[in-house]
Amino acid sequence: MSVFSVNDLRVRFGGVQAVRGVSFAVEAGKTLAIVGESGSGKSASLLGATGLVPASAVVEGSVRHCGREILGLPHRELRRLRGAKIGFVFQDPLSNLHPLKTIGEQIGEAISVHGGVGRRERRERVLALLDNVGIADPQARLADYPRHLSGGMRQRVMIAIAIALDPGLIIADEPTTALDVTVQAAILDLLKRLQQEHGTALIFVSHDLAVVSDIADDVVVMREGVVIEKAPAAEIYLRPRQDYTRELLGAARLGGPKTYAAAGGREASRPLLAMHGIARSFGTRSVLDDVSFTIGEGEILGLVGESGSGKSTIGRLIAGLDRPDAGLISLRGRDYSQPGSGGVLLQGDLRKAIQVVFQDPYASLNPRRRIEAILSDPFVIHGSIGKAELREKVKQLVADVELPEEILNRLPSQLSGGQRQRVAIARAIALRPSLIVADEPVSALDITTQAKVIRLLSRLRDKLGVSFLFISHDLGVIGELCDRVIVLEKGQIVETGQTRQVFRRPVHDYTRRLLASIPGNKRLSADAELEEVSHG
Repeated sequence: MSVFSVNDLRVRFGGVQAVRGVSFAVEAGKTLAIVGESGSGKSASLLGATGLVPASAVVEGSVRHCGREILGLPHRELRRLRGAKIGFVFQDPLSNLHPLKTIGEQIGEAISVHGGVGRRERRERVLALLDNVGIADPQARLADYPRHLSGGMRQRVMIAIAIALDPGLIIADEPTTALDVTVQAAILDLLKRLQQEHGTALIFVSHDLAVVSDIADDVVVMREGVVIEKAPAAEIYLRPRQDYTRELLGAARLGGPKTYAAAGGREASRPLLAMHGIARSFGTRSVLDDVSFTIGEGEILGLVGESGSGKSTIGRLIAGLDRPDAGLISLRGRDYSQPGSGGVLLQGDLRKAIQVVFQDPYASLNPRRRIEAILSDPFVIHGSIGKAELREKVKQLVADVELPEEILNRLPSQLSGGQRQRVAIARAIALRPSLIVADEPVSALDITTQAKVIRLLSRLRDKLGVSFLFISHDLGVIGELCDRVIVLEKGQIVETGQTRQVFRRPVHDYTRRLLASIPGNKRLSADAELEEVSHG
């Protein structure tokens, strides 16, 4: 008997039918992966099935937990079921953990809310849970607040809360999105270990088939609120039936470093930007230590490393949003950033020459202004221009980033995440800069949208001759796009070279560890063996 089964589930929000006749099931000790692009109905299906949608939503069909129909249960009964029998791990632990409560308090609440437990027993169980999810020195962490922990540690705390009452089912909704590759691998290994130890059923929601490739027993592929393909994982990866599934697989970058690094064949060009002996500290913590490198004319340079390695600090220094404690930064031989405090007051030509694309297009676009006004700003700020000419330049910008002209009259909230990021890119190229600092520009996007934005950036480089510093924790993205790569560990450059060379023959142990953590390596090997056996 299935631990959790959904049959002909339909979820409607107002006039929008988000889920249309979805069916799936998961057994004890098994992992079901539900994959699809943003807006495909993955999360809506599970939130609707477990009663976590607004009261105004309409949910129809059948949802059974251990054979018992739970759709339509009173709110109080559903609340008792959630947590005790069904644990949840959500995408953003910082948003889902209370910022004003300690880690110990929040895990303790998950235990005590479902039954009376003495203070001493609760404390012992909290310590055991923290130890079980791999939090070092749990005693010292009890009094920490979420802000004191890294993203990976916060996600481990979320998992501790989810397993606090040993539920038979865990629903993990995009639990590794925006985590760097080594932390992502550690979280996946943790979920697999906990599942094996407790025989838990796991439903893992993701937009990336590579991420779920190492843990899924069965895969459900969703698109526009409908299940379009459902099969054992090996069949999905070896013999997908639907074109859309093949598209997802193509975008998933399965297979590790040998299949990456299509980029990297571009000849070295003359230096555009140079960093010399850069050091930066915040308080007593050293973030960058003697960092030196160049970016060539028309080059896409990748900067990769784990969270906290100093990648974004380098981006801020180059963009003039911060100053180094030591060292110099120059553009075409002209020094523009020297040691000091505060931001750099860049001259007009330098300000136009260096632009930035940030990670979150939600935060980097003014929600109250229409796209035409947002894209007009660079031209208006940096010189007088007539209305007719301004309108033509803005229309050309949206054409450059392959957006339809009708989006000019929309607000950012009326665009998809990928469209918003294209608008941010259009704004960055408006004044034809020499260099764009792209700081994690695709990490918040689903896998197929990532692929489209990557292709767009490559085409813009070829068309405009603009250089990019592309900052990412995702080696798959770096390998697809970048000519050269710099590997940063704890504020120091540990390896650099042509992308193809570094990915295929890494020299430093840290680089090898990053590459080994890329999702999909295990699945690719297992599927190759299965294919060989099946063909005798």
